[in-house]
Parts: sequence; structure tokens; C-alpha cells
Amino acid sequence: VGVASVPMALGGGSSYSTEVGGLAAVPMSDGSKVTLNTASEIRVVVTETERRVDLTQGEAYFEVAKDPTRPFVVQAGDKRVVAVGTKFAVRRTEDNVQVVVTEGKVRVEGSGAGRSVPAAELTAGAFARASGKGTLIQQRPLEEVEEYLSWRSGFLVFRDTTLGDAVAEFNRYNTRKLVIDDPAIAAIRI
Repeated sequence: VGVASVPMALGGGSSYSTEVGGLAAVPMSDGSKVTLNTASEIRVVVTETERRVDLTQGEAYFEVAKDPTRPFVVQAGDKRVVAVGTKFAVRRTEDNVQVVVTEGKVRVEGSGAGRSVPAAELTAGAFARASGKGTLIQQRPLEEVEEYLSWRSGFLVFRDTTLGDAVAEFNRYNTRKLVIDDPAIAAIRI
């Protein structure tokens, strides 16, 4: 998988996106780096007081340059992921936001259905799924976290995953979709 950035000018920042199956490396002016996964889009705004990335769709991995005077904020729908200096991924789907932390700490903030949802603190090895109902956090070994983020190097790694879930993940990277008609086959673990 090739790595390329695709900038587009927008008022108050720059926008970057990838096509289905694409991967893009986006260097930021503060020294932070963003890697965009397939079919993803972000808008980046860096000011004197804040570094902000709006994740419009898809998934991105962030390597945040340390700067305690300017928080690094990823906005994904109604969720905010806040970091000072760390490495983490954010994946946005229609119903929720998934955050995976590989180094340091981040805070997931948000609101849902007209009410405030308590912030969740995440450390390295944390997998979190945030929705309007709250945030579910699971702690995993860092090796497993790195396997989950294998897309950054052009690979997908599956461990004890149903064939149906693996096909769904493959379909994120292809315009021509794979289909499993038999639920018994979709349930096979690989």
C-alpha cells in the first residue's frame, strides 16, 4: 500500500482524505504526525492555543508532539479525544467512536442524547468504544494493540476473529465487497 497525502484547502485549516484502500501520511506543522486509514477524512487546524483535528469519517493514527501549552484535540462526531503528547488511533463509525492508545494517556469526552457523558481516561493498551450511552473500556496487551493497528503498514491481522468480522474489515478496503451467504460459515473463527 502506497503512502501519500492529499491536501485540500478549507477555511480555517487543511483537509486531507484517502480513497477506499488508500493510506496517507500527514505531517502537521507542530511536529505531530497523522496516518489516515482507508476511506478517511480529516480537517486540521493548528493555532497558538490548540491543535485540532476533525475526523469527519474513517480512522486515523496520531503521533502527538508534546506541547503542554496547546492541547491536541480530535473531534469525532460528538466525542472529543484530548491528548498532550501520546500515540493513539481514533475510528469513527455512524454510531460510535473507537479509541486505541499505544503510548501515553488520552481523555475521551462527549455528550449524547442531550446529556453529558462522564470523561474516560485511557492509558496505553486501552481499547475504548464510546457511544451516546457511555464508554466501554478494555485493557489489552500492547502486542494485541499493535496487531489491531497493523493497517498502518498495509496488513490486516486477525486473531480469534469470526470470518464474518474479518470479511467486514476487508470490505472497508475494497469497492467490490465480499459476501458470505451462510451464517455457519460467517461464524467460523480464524
